[in-house]
Amino acid sequence: MASTQPIADSGPLTPSKAPPDRKLSEEEFLAWCDEDVKAEWVDGQVIVMSPANLRHVELTVFLTALLKTWVDDRDLGKVLGPELTTRLSPRSRRVPDLMFVAKDRLHNLRRAHLEGPPDLAIEIVSPDSVVRDWREKYLDYQSAGLREYWVIDPANQHVEAYRLVDGAYQEIVPDHGRVDSSVLAGFCLLDEWLWRAELPKVRDALKEIEAVSNRPK
Repeated sequence: MASTQPIADSGPLTPSKAPPDRKLSEEEFLAWCDEDVKAEWVDGQVIVMSPANLRHVELTVFLTALLKTWVDDRDLGKVLGPELTTRLSPRSRRVPDLMFVAKDRLHNLRRAHLEGPPDLAIEIVSPDSVVRDWREKYLDYQSAGLREYWVIDPANQHVEAYRLVDGAYQEIVPDHGRVDSSVLAGFCLLDEWLWRAELPKVRDALKEIEAVSNRPK
């Protein structure tokens, strides 16, 4: 049986480019931020993210492959990684670790960003992003009308998911570690997968999702 012990985290890593020492307009931010820099822009403030640690990368790759296979097999839209920015409003550009854009909203994709929120965003908490992911992005995504927001915290082995109801987030209450998506019918996540030292194979996880989703709740 695979171990469920988390991989040790050595702490935050140093950003590759220091943020400007002043607020920038959106045009100035776009001119400053090149393709090698992962940065967000909120109310003129530039937030440069540290390079991801190994566990963060492994989870991002696993979840991207899992979600992308599910979505592609059903022709539901697109799954995109942290290379693309979502322009939530004229004052906010965020970079989710993972996002899903439904087929009927693909027209909002631009060359270098998504105009408006995705339908689902997933953030994987890093040592330097705890407040940002749990509070700041929660409020920003809620205000922008993001339909579903998932936060995965490897250090504390904790997952929370929220669906937008009448303009406010309500928690998607897990069922024995199973979190069901309200945006992607039939898709769910078993949080115990995420805490294993060796993540499951995508094909095995998909089979388990199919089996679990077909069981009566």
